[in-house]
Amino acid sequence: METIRTGVYICHCGVNISATVDVKAVAAFAEGLPSVVIARDYLYMCSDPGQELIKSDIKDLGLNRVVVASCSPRMHEPTFRNACADAGLNPYCFEMANIREQCAWVHHKGATEKAKALVASAVAKAALLEPLERKKVSVVPRALVIGGGVTGIYAALEIADKGFETYLVEKDPSIGGHMAQLDKTFPTLDCSACILTPKMVEVARHKNIQLLTYSEVKEVNGYIGNYNVKIRKKPRYVDEVKCTGCGECANACRLHGIILNEFDVGLSKRAARYVPFPQAVPLLYTVDPDRCIYITKGKCGKSPACVDACPADAIDFDQKEEELEVEVGTIVVATGYDLLDPAKRPEYGYKYTEVLTGLEFERLSVASGPTGGKIIINGKEPKEVVFISCVGSRERKGITNYELRITNSNLDNQTSKMDGGARNEYCSRVCCMYIAKQAHLVRDKIPDARVRIIYNDMRAYGKGFEEFYNRVVAEGVEYIRKELEDEVEVIKRSEDDDKVVVRTISGGIELEADLVVLANALVPRKDADELAKILKITKSGDGFYLEAHPKLRPLDTFTDGIFIAGCCQSPKDIPDSVAQAVGAAIRASIPLMRGEVEVEPLVAIINENICVGCGTCEVSCPFDALSLEAGVMRVNEVVCKGCGSCGSACPSGAISMRHFKDEQIYAQIEAMCLQKL
Repeated sequence: METIRTGVYICHCGVNISATVDVKAVAAFAEGLPSVVIARDYLYMCSDPGQELIKSDIKDLGLNRVVVASCSPRMHEPTFRNACADAGLNPYCFEMANIREQCAWVHHKGATEKAKALVASAVAKAALLEPLERKKVSVVPRALVIGGGVTGIYAALEIADKGFETYLVEKDPSIGGHMAQLDKTFPTLDCSACILTPKMVEVARHKNIQLLTYSEVKEVNGYIGNYNVKIRKKPRYVDEVKCTGCGECANACRLHGIILNEFDVGLSKRAARYVPFPQAVPLLYTVDPDRCIYITKGKCGKSPACVDACPADAIDFDQKEEELEVEVGTIVVATGYDLLDPAKRPEYGYKYTEVLTGLEFERLSVASGPTGGKIIINGKEPKEVVFISCVGSRERKGITNYELRITNSNLDNQTSKMDGGARNEYCSRVCCMYIAKQAHLVRDKIPDARVRIIYNDMRAYGKGFEEFYNRVVAEGVEYIRKELEDEVEVIKRSEDDDKVVVRTISGGIELEADLVVLANALVPRKDADELAKILKITKSGDGFYLEAHPKLRPLDTFTDGIFIAGCCQSPKDIPDSVAQAVGAAIRASIPLMRGEVEVEPLVAIINENICVGCGTCEVSCPFDALSLEAGVMRVNEVVCKGCGSCGSACPSGAISMRHFKDEQIYAQIEAMCLQKL
């Protein structure tokens, strides 16, 4: 029987721990615990000298168990496991006690006694730990990128340039995303299309990229290195080889100029057969199946007008939906964001024609937009323009004063509560700068216009941002600050008035305007929940996809082999999105280059002598890692993430978790209780 020899190491963490915990007293206490042969304290255990202490003691004192009491295991458990492995000790014979977040940072009194209890608990568990070995699995040398905006484009190009076949899947008929809708980009005022279009073309021509537009990921199975992905490719009702993008079919469509154009945010109209924008990639005409008369009603005159008009004979109404199945090793998620529907914040008066969102302003301002780049409201150039920042961003939780006021005015309660009182407390990051850019564009296009910006705080945090802000102020744009708690509303004095009034509820601000532009928040996509379930990745409280660690693993998810980048992770501007795209692509390329990956052994195990094959655990598993074979459940150890859902659901107690077995947990509880906290 193995004699347990444990070394315990207590970290000061500078003063993070030692300010409230008597570290030396905890080390002295640990010396008296069962199986402990050495206990030390050190200023920074994660430093090289701190790790060397552990390595030396393993070799010199014959330690076969190591306990470090310091910060969160999420931060440094891999660090100390690697140190143990370097000294020849199995890394899973290491246990960590969190005496920073769970002790020093949350207690003013009694922190030392609690730290002793946590150390005793960790030592008790460590004595029962078993050596474990990681498995190696081969990797399919292909990648999938979901989302064809600027983030997805750069991620796909980065992986493809490394020589790996890459599938780029985009829901819309063209890649480009929101960036394709913009006029200029801040702070350099570069033409958005001039930057983006060459990259879109490069994607289409890249020999290692298979572009799948008008397609959706419907199912993902497998594990890192071996993901099986099912993709639904919607029919365009056009032969993609024959179509030349000439546009004759759209011109001939009987609904030409009737359907609201989504790309122009409803400010222009299109036909039922359309191309999203002139620089679309691929430049293929697509049928809107929900509006095409021939599809919805089965007839379009004597024959479909688009068929008769097409000189290339490319129209094909017999096309059916396709399902593609691909095998990939890694996945990058770059699905972007939605913009807050300002109708959910009725206080901002979005129902008035004089009130636009920031994206609607972009489409008016851009030369290829519905007005040819002219800013026209009610048939004329606006002379009084007001921008409102933080529309749907940095809000307090609960119902606003505005909502309470209109509720007390006996208006319909459902209208007053809008979206149930849910508020977005986060900053959308891009709004301060894009309204500064748009204010500059107004001054440039309408020199005699008076431009004012109502803001909470000005956040010009990026390279060149402060200089751009100063430039806009120098151009005569007026910044009017309000208190964060004070709320803005937009009203009309009379229904036939072609001006609106912007005012704060406190009465401190009241401005007349011909045009109001709302800097509405960036919010998670409406399909974010669905894709999260398909990919088995998690979301943070604000609804964006959650990274594995905000500092150490900002591009990884908790599902190995799946990475996130861009605004699907949190609001950010184009440079930050591109930087994340490149980083995520490199992270995704590493397993492809290595050809194999190691898989954590901390997984569920099943006692087949007890298992009755009831299937309860299979239903509860979020990773589909369990299956019934020969009357008993079996675990796919490569797929299993060790979450423990199956073990808690098993009615017969047949399932346990490696490294977290019942007897190990009971030993922790008993050791802690003995300390009489």
